[in-house]
Amino acid sequence: MLETRELTVNFAAKSGGKKAQLTAVNKVNLHIKKGDALGLVGESGSGKSTVGRTILHLNKASSGSIIFDEQDITRLNSTDEKILRRRAQMVFQDPHSALNPRMTIMRSVAEPLILHTKLRGAALREKVGTLLEIVGLQKQFLYRYPHELSGGQKQRVCIARAIALNPELLVLDEPTSALDVSVQAQILEFLKSIQKELDLTYLFISHNLAVIRYVCNRIAVMYLGQIVEQGETEEIFNNPKHPYTKALLEAVPLPEPGQPRRGKPLVGDIPSPLDLPKGCFFNNRCEKAIAGVCDVAPVPTYTLEGGREVRCVLYDPETQRQTA
Repeated sequence: MLETRELTVNFAAKSGGKKAQLTAVNKVNLHIKKGDALGLVGESGSGKSTVGRTILHLNKASSGSIIFDEQDITRLNSTDEKILRRRAQMVFQDPHSALNPRMTIMRSVAEPLILHTKLRGAALREKVGTLLEIVGLQKQFLYRYPHELSGGQKQRVCIARAIALNPELLVLDEPTSALDVSVQAQILEFLKSIQKELDLTYLFISHNLAVIRYVCNRIAVMYLGQIVEQGETEEIFNNPKHPYTKALLEAVPLPEPGQPRRGKPLVGDIPSPLDLPKGCFFNNRCEKAIAGVCDVAPVPTYTLEGGREVRCVLYDPETQRQTA
């Protein structure tokens, strides 16, 4: 369904009063099969949201390519861009700012239908009412305004708007992080159910590992603009390969007070995307870093048995022989 090849996104910035280049996404390779839910996880500022926004042309790719259903969509004309909008949609992090406060719910959900279809009048109202019912809201919400809804109800409205055109791909950018914990559970359960009912493919962006584990069957772990590990969800949770993935999982709080920590907390600071390291981007924080190896040259991605992909020299056959 979706593949990115060496996708790179740069932004103009300033460093020390001089013009500089900030690399937000650095040669990212992702692949999502139809019907899958791929979780893109990492710390804040790792480039997760930029990947999602670039796939949907809300940001411009600097280099690399985006393949959607075997078609290169990296650069599209206005006609093809409109077709993409029908087939791929985004649910944003904050439902409060995603809805126009001056528009009724009817108008907000109807907007993509007005732009892309010929539905009008009673037929349009009926379609919007059906969409609200799909997301668990009654038709009485049609003529309410966003300030009259709770956070969870607003996010359901955003989801209704996103699925209005029967898309094949949904990019979900932290769709529950702005909601109360109890409401998060309802929205996640709902997202799982409509994925099956509507045969949707998800790119689910989050920093919450528990959320990713619940919703997604595959995970891609991102650090400083790069994918450092990618594979099946349970395999990564049960046997993480990359030192950064291990550190992320070990940082998850334990449910019982007084329990010993799973591992040591990460030390050191994340390098600046304005001044990227020569070797592995994680080498200054990694306990297993090998001097003269990890800090010298860019690290390729190694494919392990079972299809797991890891960007770490510890899985280079030559390095394994030298350190054995």
